[in-house]
Amino acid sequence: MRCANCGFENPASANFCDQCGTALQRVCPHCAHPVRPAARFCGECGQSLTVTAAVTPVHYTPQYLAERIRAEQAVLQAQGDSPGERRIITALFADMAGSTALIEDLDPEEVQRLIDPVLALMMDAVHHYEGYVAKSLGDGILALFGAPIAHEDHPQRALYAALRMQQEMSRYAQRIRQQQGVSLQIRIGIHTGEVVVRSVRTEDLHIDYDPVGQSIHLASRMESLATPGSILLSEATFRLVEGYVECRALGAVPVKGIAKPIEVYEALGLGPLRTRLQVAARRGLVPFVGRQHELSVLTAAWSRAREGRGQLVGVVGEPGVGKSRLFHELRSAVAKQGLVLETFSVSHGKAFAYMPVVELLKQYFGLSVRDDDRARREKVTGKVMTLERRLEDCLPYLLFLLGIEEPEPVLQQMDPQLRRQRTFEALRRLLICESRSQPLILLFEDLQWLDSETEAFLRFLVEGIAAAPILLLANYRPEYRHDWAERDEYTQLRLEPFGQAEAEELLRTLLGEDPSLQPLKPLLLAQTEGNPFFLEEVVQTLVEEGILAGSAGAYRLLRAPGDWRIPATVQGVLTARIDRLAADEKALLQTLAVIGKEFSWSLVRQLVGPPEERLRRQLSRLQAGGFLYEHPSFPEVEYSFKHGLTQEVAYASLLTEQRSELHERTAQAIEALFSSQLEDHCSELAHHYSHSGNSGKAVEYLQRAGQQAIRRSANQEAIAQLTGALELLRRQPESATRTGSELNLLLMLGPVWMTVKGYASPEVEATYTEALQLCRRLGETPQRFPALMGLRTFYHVRGDLLTAHELGEQLLMLAEKAQDPELLLEAHRVLGAGCSSWAGWPSPAGIWSRRWGCTSRSVTAPMCFSTAWIPVFSRSRFWPGCSGIRVTRRRRWRAVRRRSSWHGIWPFPM
Repeated sequence: MRCANCGFENPASANFCDQCGTALQRVCPHCAHPVRPAARFCGECGQSLTVTAAVTPVHYTPQYLAERIRAEQAVLQAQGDSPGERRIITALFADMAGSTALIEDLDPEEVQRLIDPVLALMMDAVHHYEGYVAKSLGDGILALFGAPIAHEDHPQRALYAALRMQQEMSRYAQRIRQQQGVSLQIRIGIHTGEVVVRSVRTEDLHIDYDPVGQSIHLASRMESLATPGSILLSEATFRLVEGYVECRALGAVPVKGIAKPIEVYEALGLGPLRTRLQVAARRGLVPFVGRQHELSVLTAAWSRAREGRGQLVGVVGEPGVGKSRLFHELRSAVAKQGLVLETFSVSHGKAFAYMPVVELLKQYFGLSVRDDDRARREKVTGKVMTLERRLEDCLPYLLFLLGIEEPEPVLQQMDPQLRRQRTFEALRRLLICESRSQPLILLFEDLQWLDSETEAFLRFLVEGIAAAPILLLANYRPEYRHDWAERDEYTQLRLEPFGQAEAEELLRTLLGEDPSLQPLKPLLLAQTEGNPFFLEEVVQTLVEEGILAGSAGAYRLLRAPGDWRIPATVQGVLTARIDRLAADEKALLQTLAVIGKEFSWSLVRQLVGPPEERLRRQLSRLQAGGFLYEHPSFPEVEYSFKHGLTQEVAYASLLTEQRSELHERTAQAIEALFSSQLEDHCSELAHHYSHSGNSGKAVEYLQRAGQQAIRRSANQEAIAQLTGALELLRRQPESATRTGSELNLLLMLGPVWMTVKGYASPEVEATYTEALQLCRRLGETPQRFPALMGLRTFYHVRGDLLTAHELGEQLLMLAEKAQDPELLLEAHRVLGAGCSSWAGWPSPAGIWSRRWGCTSRSVTAPMCFSTAWIPVFSRSRFWPGCSGIRVTRRRRWRAVRRRSSWHGIWPFPM
């Protein structure tokens, strides 16, 4: 029975908590009404208390977890009629192997008596690690870790729960085998992936989920592949728990419904690693970068502690900034100057009273998992008596804390509060006595996850170290609160993300100096904002996805990353932080994520609406929480996300329909707010309308953004905008309007391809060929001339002069039919230039004289051969064949350039 006060697991027969002394009360699983210990039916609702399985989750979810789930649901409800959220979760399927054959000859009541305890121990293991039992499946369960309660270490929690299930099942099966001769075993399958978690009904905690990427299906398939008594996990989960759990590779296995075989692993037991730093050290720590000032502060504190002036240093910082790495560097530097004892808390550690203290004692006494109770007792006793015989009275408390059974369990009958106080005193006396023998460094990691009992002991320890050669180091995240600030021996260090120089140095160390990496590095720096952990994880993900090749410090870029996958480790950290926000603040953060990385106060106000004072308070709290930066600027305040990855995670948690609606509203807000300055916001409007499903508006703004980019000579940007508009147009139903819009976009895109790829590039040919096909579909259209001109230029520069001449003849036919002097000028120009490029054709002068009715002496060299000059007549001021129109040199130039620019095809070579 779990204590509601401290979370300690007590025996089912206990009336008071063994750790904190709180009275334990049995409640009805159906209505939560208190019931007597011996009751078989609830006096409030009349339901049986002997059946542990229930129809809905509220019947089997502990009250403290139910309250947290309801709090999470309040966040979803704050977003209105929300259809749910996207989440990366770990799904666990567990069932009793061979249950059909087992129950074939048994009475239904006997079956229930066998299966109910199995379901109970499965659920207990899930709840122990704060998972959620989504469904009870008769002889098995489906459990989710990471939703509806977000945890950054949900894969580890799922594996720990699975191992606990098998351990408890082994004990239960042994007892049943001895009593009834029946063999019971369970099998478990686990997979980590994305799901849509929909609303949780607060009355019964029932949750609906939709599989995305077959995540739930894969977990189910892992279970069906598992042999009785085993735990199978997918490769996606294995990558996240490697080191934390010992696994064995089973190879690639075909899975029904999946095209390719997937790698499958079997979980064998706990691994040697417990923290992210230990995992990184196993992978290979990168050279230590920066933090020299902070390291010198710790070294100075250690010097004072060695002189007998105990010191307490707290290092605070957001996840991933390097708190643990800083401690690791100090430990390496002073390892020979004293004894270093290190312990840590884990995110699920609140369920384990004294876990960090127990781990510290195991390290101090040198206890291992292979030691039995006798060996452990001998090690503890020998160490204590060797250190100081006066500590003998501390032994019972130390042994009790370590779970080593004594022949006469006197402490179990002791008053819990008195036992707690004497345990604290025994621990402090032991540590202070050891520090007299050699200076002592105590490292406590991640105080934000401390259980209440360890936290109380830490306060007790701090009171007694001022005159002892002890350096107590603790790190924690900004949300943790303590009362040490007024103590003389306390020093606080706040770690911020790396600055530009340090981040570049770390990235150089991680990636190397290969020239191919230059486009990637600024992108990584912008996304991670100098967070070392984020940087390392993103690089590792790029390696796993085959975007980077090589070895650490000597990578090369194989292909552009595009939309890379956010590392699951980083996503877990950020999702857990976001989920700790109040409901209205989380909803606001998700809305801001749709706007973009940066946004102005006026746009937020226009989009979110009144009341303004409440909105300002919410923005201030998001700043204080480390999610946003405020940038004072003129004429109004602007904001930005502290990390690009935070924006991406908040955005990714929204469902597609939610994103579309918010993009549409954002675009409308921009149009309303900047109606007189829309040209300055075309790219933003194009982005939002493209993601809202409003393709008509998206094409309009993409085209305008492309025109702006062409004017700025931002050719790559223009290509992206125009091709994006074309892609959206091609999804619309066919019509004359669509065809005309496509044609205009292609004629705009052609000259840009010429500039970027060259006149004879395949992109130029494809663009103008398609444009010509669209012209034929439309019939008579002025755009046929520039389309032919572009294609003729492609063939001319490529050297296919015959095809170029044929296209030139078509140009002349169009110009003569239109009787447009400007078109006639261009058609004759390209024909004359083509003739000058091929020996054996009539001379250009002859072509000109036949076309224009003039003698060869009236044709000058510039007319025939220049590729950058419009040919002019040196003697005649009239153009024969142009209905007597008098055109001067200057007017001819202006007319040609105006006509060419209007069609978007200037300049073309001769």
